[in-house]
Amino acid sequence: MSTLKLALALAASVAVAAAALAQSPNLGKPITEADIKAWDIEAAPSGRGLPPGKGTVADGAKVYADKCAACHKPDLTGGGAPGAGTLIGGQPLSNGIETPKTIANFYGHSTTLFDFIRRAMPFQAPRTLTSDEVYAVTAFILARNKIIPDSAVMNAETLPKVKMPNADNFIIKFPDRI
Repeated sequence: MSTLKLALALAASVAVAAAALAQSPNLGKPITEADIKAWDIEAAPSGRGLPPGKGTVADGAKVYADKCAACHKPDLTGGGAPGAGTLIGGQPLSNGIETPKTIANFYGHSTTLFDFIRRAMPFQAPRTLTSDEVYAVTAFILARNKIIPDSAVMNAETLPKVKMPNADNFIIKFPDRI
C-alpha cells in the first residue's frame, strides 16, 4: 500500500470515528460540580471530612429499629435480608483467616463505620440518613459491641477518638495522609 493510500485510509477512519463520537446516545445527563460535591465526602480516621451533628446511643437504637433492623435483625446478627452482614460480636482474628470479619474484630477506625453507613445505608435508600442519624446509629452499633459506653455521644470530635479493638493490627502505608 502506498503512503498516500495509507494516509487517506487513516484520515477516513479518523473522520468516521469523530462522527461516531459526535453522536450522543442521549444517556444520562452531564455531571455538574454540585453532583460531584454531593458524593465527594469522606470520613478520614483523623476526623477530617466528618459533618456537623451528633448522636446518642439511645437515639441510635430508635433509628436502628426504624431503618436498619429489617435487614440486620433487631439483635444486629444480620441475615434478615440477603447480604445483610452481622454488626455485632465476632471472635478474635487470631482464630484463623476464616474467622468472619465484623465491626468489633476487624474495623481499624470508627470513622470507617460512619463513612459506610453514611454512603450506603439503608440499602433500599442510601444517603437518606441525616448526619445526626448516622452519628446515632454508629454510636448504637459501637455501644452494642461494647466499644463505647451507652452514655457516649458521637460527633466529629468524639468519633475519631474511639479506639477500635483491632486498630493496632493494621499497617498504615501512608500515616501522614490520614
